[in-house]
Amino acid sequence: MPPIERHVVISGGSRGLGLALAKGLLEDGYHLSTCSRTRTPEIDQLLEAWPDTFSWHACAVEDATQSQQFLTDARARFSKVPFYALINNAGIARDGILATLPVVEIDRLIGVNLLGALYLARAAARLFVNATAGGRILNISSIVGLRGYNGLAAYSATKAGMDGMTRALARELGRKQITVNSIAPGYLTTEMSSTLGDAQRKQIINRTPLGRLGDPADVLPLVQFLLSDGARFITGQTLVVDGGISS
Repeated sequence: MPPIERHVVISGGSRGLGLALAKGLLEDGYHLSTCSRTRTPEIDQLLEAWPDTFSWHACAVEDATQSQQFLTDARARFSKVPFYALINNAGIARDGILATLPVVEIDRLIGVNLLGALYLARAAARLFVNATAGGRILNISSIVGLRGYNGLAAYSATKAGMDGMTRALARELGRKQITVNSIAPGYLTTEMSSTLGDAQRKQIINRTPLGRLGDPADVLPLVQFLLSDGARFITGQTLVVDGGISS
């Protein structure tokens, strides 16, 4: 497919959902930049397959300086292609009753999941100042932020915070024709759900009307739509992809 003259930036694209989104958007023809803490074999494969439209950068998103530098370097790599979208996907999961959850783990969850998204959105908003053709910010949230689950208070707080940021930022950037939306997946078959025990997995599947865990491929079509011109009047929303478990 011919390259699309739109540059999409996605955080946390080295594995799981982020990797699936990166592959799908590259196949669609977008110029795409991603970041992660370390360079993985999967990243090397993307660099080999799409040398002209893909770039990777090392970044710890919870560090404001590194987040800004990531956006700066990504734009320098594709300086001739208009910046079009940021997808805040980088995230970590940690379960545990809040009363016994170590403070260091709480700080890490808030840093990566929420502060990282805020820092990158801040950097992206500055790039959008001179935008003339509109753009997109997508925040990968979670149904946990909407519903709350036992043992996930800290994680839930970070995802609910992302949804709040989505609504406020949609108002801030709307006049520039920048849309801001959240996508809230349910439990997906990624590394973040690999710690589920057999009993937990069975319980989740039994409670899901569609009778299975989600797959990253279930989320990609919604991302593709929200990046499309057909979604230009949708903003400030949290859209759920969970097989009906939260219904």
